[in-house]
Amino acid sequence: MPYFINKKKERIRYKFNNGKGPGIIFIHGLNSDMNGLKAVSIEKFARKQKLRFIRFECRGHGKSDGKFEDFTISDWKKDLIDIIDNIAKGPQILVGSSMGGWLMFLAAKARPSKIVGLVGVAAAPDYIDDFYRNLSNKKKKEINNKGIIRCSYNDFSYLIKKKYIVEGRKNKILNKNFNWNKPLILIQGMKDNIVKPDTPNKIVKKIKGNQIQIKLLKNSDHRLSEEFDLKVINDSILSMIKKT
Repeated sequence: MPYFINKKKERIRYKFNNGKGPGIIFIHGLNSDMNGLKAVSIEKFARKQKLRFIRFECRGHGKSDGKFEDFTISDWKKDLIDIIDNIAKGPQILVGSSMGGWLMFLAAKARPSKIVGLVGVAAAPDYIDDFYRNLSNKKKKEINNKGIIRCSYNDFSYLIKKKYIVEGRKNKILNKNFNWNKPLILIQGMKDNIVKPDTPNKIVKKIKGNQIQIKLLKNSDHRLSEEFDLKVINDSILSMIKKT
């Protein structure tokens, strides 16, 4: 697969499938990559519909350059904008998974003329607040004094630097109203134990627009990768394409 080389000479791995517009860009979640079931499913959907499609990996993820702990939401926002500015062609629909949902909103604010629709898949804007709040007092003291901690989640662990917290707070989007008069669909599993099921309602309170839908899936978890979940995601994209 090809790489985009940014101004720092760092490589961002991506895959681009040509087709008609609008294009679709899939944005993966934290500590994920572009080879997950959702990304592959959307790519198959895009091929069937003969649409342009991009999936990529933020720096510190997958086979893109760098170590995870050396980057923050600011860097990953820059990666997405680099893809939009340099690889994508024409108007785009952004599909953001978990952390990718945060990046999706940041890119929509930065490049509104290039984005025609947003699909949040367990979107987690501003998750940094909950992340820090849920740290133990020992971990909070450690990151403030030493500047780095090790976090564990399920079967893997990763390092987090203090700048990850600082930059996350700088990039919050739900601390003020955000006007978005284009289609926005938020898909949320009711059995999600990572992103709280009431998150879409919190998002809608801050994002002002008349084309917003929330789809709550009763038996779905954070992964949203079962056959039914994938169909809902692809159907949502298709409905959005019909409006553009």
